[in-house]
Amino acid sequence: MKIFHLFPKENIEGENPWSPWYDKAFGFVVRAENEEEARKLANEEGGDETGEIAHSVYRTGGNPWLDANFSECVELTEEGDKGVIIRDFASA
Repeated sequence: MKIFHLFPKENIEGENPWSPWYDKAFGFVVRAENEEEARKLANEEGGDETGEIAHSVYRTGGNPWLDANFSECVELTEEGDKGVIIRDFASA
């Protein structure tokens, strides 16, 4: 199995599934066989950025975790500098 980090792309033009920011998931670290499976698993655990409401609003069909135009999916390896892998923080 592989480990993937999924997060919203920066500077999304037009409709942004993560706006407004509340009741949304902003990141996942997922264990999966491949990127497609990782995206599907993240989508299943999403917040208001997915689901029925999003299906009627966003051109992604309500699945921004499945759409590479809206989200990044990066395989994590043991290579690289030490540091925090993910800190998902929002403040009001």
